[in-house]
Amino acid sequence: MNRAIRIGDGDNVATAIADIAPGQLLFADEDIRAAAAVPRGHKIALAAIARGSPVVKYGFPIGRAAANIAPGEPVHRHNLATALGDKGDYRYHPQPVQAAAAAPSTAFRGYVRADGRVGTRNEIWILPTVGCVGNLAARVARIAGERHAGRVDGVHAFKHPFGCSQLGDDLGHTRKLLAALAQHPNAGGVLIVALGCESNQLGALLDLIPADRRAHIRTLSAQAVEDDEAACLALIDELVEHCGDMVRTEAPLSKLVLGVKCGGSDGLSGLTANPLVGRMADAVAAAGGKVVLTEIPEIFGAEQLLMDRAVSRAVFDDTVALVHDFKDYFIRHGEPVSENPSPGNIAGGITTLEEKSLGAVQKGGRVPLVDVQRYGGEARLPGLTLLEAPGNDAVSSTALTAAGATIILFTTGRGTPLGFPAPTLKIASNSDLAARKAGWIDFDAGRVLDNGFERSAEALLDLIAATASGAPTKAEANEERDIAIWKSGVTL
Repeated sequence: MNRAIRIGDGDNVATAIADIAPGQLLFADEDIRAAAAVPRGHKIALAAIARGSPVVKYGFPIGRAAANIAPGEPVHRHNLATALGDKGDYRYHPQPVQAAAAAPSTAFRGYVRADGRVGTRNEIWILPTVGCVGNLAARVARIAGERHAGRVDGVHAFKHPFGCSQLGDDLGHTRKLLAALAQHPNAGGVLIVALGCESNQLGALLDLIPADRRAHIRTLSAQAVEDDEAACLALIDELVEHCGDMVRTEAPLSKLVLGVKCGGSDGLSGLTANPLVGRMADAVAAAGGKVVLTEIPEIFGAEQLLMDRAVSRAVFDDTVALVHDFKDYFIRHGEPVSENPSPGNIAGGITTLEEKSLGAVQKGGRVPLVDVQRYGGEARLPGLTLLEAPGNDAVSSTALTAAGATIILFTTGRGTPLGFPAPTLKIASNSDLAARKAGWIDFDAGRVLDNGFERSAEALLDLIAATASGAPTKAEANEERDIAIWKSGVTL
């Protein structure tokens, strides 16, 4: 039996798909033996690699050997180092776009909105402009949820600590993010609750929402009314009368907006879960739908692969500008751009940021890159949109929702219970995690190793359609529904 996988033809390392003991063969048909124990997900040298030479995985360098490495030797932090610099020299040489696979006939049952978008939920969202009214919003959501159970899919408050004592772009991030969430097609009704005296003034926030997207929005300033709780509940009653009792209708896959995300990745994420999600991105895009990829620091080292898929010079230039701006953000704070992977990633077998990024970008499949959006922006075009946001799970998943994602595919090798405003399917890279954390994980991508990609992709696409049609995710069943806003500036 094979105990390791060589991903690219030119790779000089393989990845263990099971724990390997010293002296064990890596492959059934090759005489390469482990020189030491190698845990599942970790790398092992297939040939001698001289100090300073590239270490190759996925067909691309993932760093340079920090010492001479012998065949069969484990490859990790002790003998592999990043080769990333602060800046990249990017070239515009667009690659021919491969013909998309035939679009699947998969459909889902969603809620058609007045502007033609289709939601996968019909919920009431309560958005506080400032942290001071977060508990009020949560209390109102609890009462209203019980009052209107069965008429809408849920009433949810999304607390956050921001909206006051912020300046400039930092305040702008908060305002833009909340304005984008208020327009989301999964929210049949939105109540924006303000305090009244905060920096994030209600009028300035509303100015960011087009007039034709305000019919389902109500607002309240708590300082302006005597009984703020009763006033909020009355407005929610009004919203439920407007959107309650809506029925789902069949919609094609082209109406889905797919957000793709990874968190707590391990050495198998780039072999199983991420390329499987990439096939979902291909399916949605082939049908004419939108796919959104973010986590900009976690494309460093693999960004040229995305740039090569840009549909125009303008999209390429926007991608370069976004990457440079994010690297400058690190440099301004005195941090190296390669300050990644996380301790959990390292324990799972990922060594360098290049390795992590080459695995992460696979979530975008082979979809042409059609647009670049800054933080708080909306995916506008069919195809792949690159969205500005950091790698933090909660911040980036919230940004995906704000960009219009009506379902999020979240791959993980370590596991997390987090959930976000849009339904979030947790996809385990390995079957051990799926079995151990069945209360967190929605889909076991470890089955790819036994069943192959085609069968696994069919099963995942069926789950996506069922979830988009109303089947709850594990995070929804666990009442894990939160947002996080990117804090990038000073606090007064």
